[in-house]
Amino acid sequence: LAKRFRDWHGAGFEDAIERVLGHIEAQGAVRARDFSDQRKPGAASGWWDWHDGKTALEYLWRGGRLAIARREGFQKVYDLAERVIPTPARSAEVSSDAFIDWACGAALTRLGFASAGEIAGFWGLVTTAEAKAWIERRLGHAVIPTLVGAHDGAAPRRLFARADIAETLAAAPAPPGRLRIINPFDPLLRDRKRLAHLFGFDYRIEIFVPAPQRRYGYYVFALLENDRLVGRIDMKADTARDELAVAALWMEPGLRLTRARRKRLNTELDRIRRFTAKARLTFADGFLKRDG
Repeated sequence: LAKRFRDWHGAGFEDAIERVLGHIEAQGAVRARDFSDQRKPGAASGWWDWHDGKTALEYLWRGGRLAIARREGFQKVYDLAERVIPTPARSAEVSSDAFIDWACGAALTRLGFASAGEIAGFWGLVTTAEAKAWIERRLGHAVIPTLVGAHDGAAPRRLFARADIAETLAAAPAPPGRLRIINPFDPLLRDRKRLAHLFGFDYRIEIFVPAPQRRYGYYVFALLENDRLVGRIDMKADTARDELAVAALWMEPGLRLTRARRKRLNTELDRIRRFTAKARLTFADGFLKRDG
């Protein structure tokens, strides 16, 4: 961890750590914005560019020296771990096997079915080899093999599921019929290979793609209707204009924006408009696009 952060940050890494840690010890909990005047020398501008203070806070948090005391909006509030986490929890010893068991078991519960690589990648806390060994130790009792088909009828993949997967599926409620706008960081979307195989939906966030090379837009959301991904939408909460502005909408091949689907979309957009406290909902001229 230290080498990765040091290589990324460059000169002055240790000084930044000591300065931020000393400030928290003396002054108490802080947010990254409290150090926003500390820019990383030579860094390019952009919201993804961490200044010295943010880099130090993230390093100290991921290394266990700090913990998240609370959030203020989207801002993490960092404090010393001993001020946030009770002593019994901090002093408890967790074996490597117990940690791997938790990480793999919790990932498989959330994924439903997965390969060893998908289990390892869910949290990013164990290796694929450790996930494979975990599966082998539990295969036949806590974990069972299963075949999962693809959206296009391709040969099923041999994956793994919890032994109670049949009961879990039987008890699951039916998906709601409403149309939902899905956050780009939702677990449904973040594994692009899994998403493409299961649903035939090729999705990526294009915020780092130069504008002329974007296929859809800067920050495009997926549309989930019932149990199917039906399209994507480019929209923005425009504070200056006090509106939720829809720039473009693409339906998946073979699907249309029917009157019923437009009604469901408008209901969802109005929900988001109220959530973002905007006065109105607007659509750009020619917002409905043809993919490709």
